Amino acid sequence: MSLSHIALSSGRSIELTELRMSSTYGGMLEGYPCKPINDMKVRSLQRQAERAFSSRPVHLVPPSREYPDQTAGAFGPVEVLPSVACIGAFRSIAVAPELDPVLHRSALTVVWFQTGLDVPSGKDADLVLRNIRWEELAQDYEL
Repeated sequence: MSLSHIALSSGRSIELTELRMSSTYGGMLEGYPCKPINDMKVRSLQRQAERAFSSRPVHLVPPSREYPDQTAGAFGPVEVLPSVACIGAFRSIAVAPELDPVLHRSALTVVWFQTGLDVPSGKDADLVLRNIRWEELAQDYEL
């Protein structure tokens, strides 16, 4: 059972089968959002996805970064990522046209950041998700 379907810009339909969301800055006790902290958060989320879905390729969608007009601290200017960090497991029909569509699927784990708690769905999904190059990134597997 899928949580949602997304229509990629390429025309392919993909299914979201698992979604893990967390607060980007949840648990941050000291410091402030800045490039070094954000780079660590992005790398950490990607490693989490690679460990959790080790049999699938993982694709990181580079997050948008905002620079509010605030005084820079010791680690440089304030840099803010979207508030929700996401890891999503997606699947679709096989990429290779010669594979039997009944016996084969393709899969990709995607790491991205978004501003709200909405589950991406349909043609309303964020454009960064809809522009994923599925045929290049996903991996076929046998059921």
